[in-house]
Amino acid sequence: MTSTHIEKNLIGYYRKNLSRLGYKEIKSGDEILIRSSQKNLPLYYLLFASKHPLGHTFWNNISKISPSGQIKLPFENNPTGFIRDVSKTYLPVKPRVKYKNYRLFNGKKLRLVEQVNDGSIITRFNKTPRPKNSTDVVCPHFLELKWAYGCPFDCSWCYLKGTFRFRPNGKEPVIKNYEKIELHTKALLEEVKTPEILNTGEIADSLMNENSERPFSKFIIPLFETQKFHKVLFLTKSHNVKNLLEIEPHNQAIISFSLNAIPVAKKWEKAPSVLKRIEAAKKVYRAGYEVRVRIDPMVPIESWRVCYLQLVDLIFEKFIPERITLGSLRGLQSTINGCSDRSWVKYLTESSNWGKKIDFSTRFNMYSEVLGYLKSKYNYGKVALCKETIKMWNSLKMDYKQIKCNCVF
Repeated sequence: MTSTHIEKNLIGYYRKNLSRLGYKEIKSGDEILIRSSQKNLPLYYLLFASKHPLGHTFWNNISKISPSGQIKLPFENNPTGFIRDVSKTYLPVKPRVKYKNYRLFNGKKLRLVEQVNDGSIITRFNKTPRPKNSTDVVCPHFLELKWAYGCPFDCSWCYLKGTFRFRPNGKEPVIKNYEKIELHTKALLEEVKTPEILNTGEIADSLMNENSERPFSKFIIPLFETQKFHKVLFLTKSHNVKNLLEIEPHNQAIISFSLNAIPVAKKWEKAPSVLKRIEAAKKVYRAGYEVRVRIDPMVPIESWRVCYLQLVDLIFEKFIPERITLGSLRGLQSTINGCSDRSWVKYLTESSNWGKKIDFSTRFNMYSEVLGYLKSKYNYGKVALCKETIKMWNSLKMDYKQIKCNCVF
């Protein structure tokens, strides 16, 4: 049983006993998590109970507003039931774009965007240190566009389970304030001339809000179409591309689909089927979008050779990806701790500076097989690795210093 389950059970037990004392309408989900002001650590839950109905009226209004002035409201006409953060105290002051000097893998130095304002919407991903040792993973520091967080799907190894392990609702999707997103995005688009890709799928599925009254795709893509330097990247396991097909123009948008071998997806990914995702990718490809593919995480199941080569064939029967990024199963300890189904952890036997990994030899064989098949059958070489070690790049005779993976140009 996870810590989240224990917390919910304790809250339920406390709520039940309050009801026995005559307190009414103590609803599940009304509790508020109080955190420390310095390190944002969870301290305790605040629950309101009253014997008079007027008390609940006051509480319902007060509890929607956080100390930062954020108010949570359910989307109207939104079948997903996701939560949207709307700020009542937000003032439309032009945000400040902050810069920092970065050294790229090829040795060049560039002054790039570090974040916009406090980084709550746009910030540079910097959780992977610059690789130095052979066992260090390679990951370029791209820009995140944090329009939302959470995911409606339930993949067994999802790292969001670790990232949001202290949230009472775990990785339940939350959509941020569109006005704030627009203000921060416009500040970057209007000021910054060094081309960037802004990744909308690092802490959320990029298409998870497409059934709402105001789909994210129809909100964000037109903003990027006002300029020619920067592109917005969607990363998804969804097959809901109806809105994308209605948007014109869409020259500054990239759609990337996360795919896996069919048996692997059936066992560990609670998301639309791989075939549905490939069909959705074909639709946006034919509509003129730049389409990328992530085959990640590759898992060495008994029939992995057959299954992953079959996946390659299924992809190329429908469309030709602009690029493919390969990754193998890996897990930070926080991710492993936050998962209920840990049947996949048995494959992880090595350590890196980005958690546990499949043993080197198996990973090398999986990558080599797919890379060789892509080259021999499709004469395709636009392939990179995701969060792989310097040693692996070198062993595959690939130059990580010229990396062109999913999240960069």
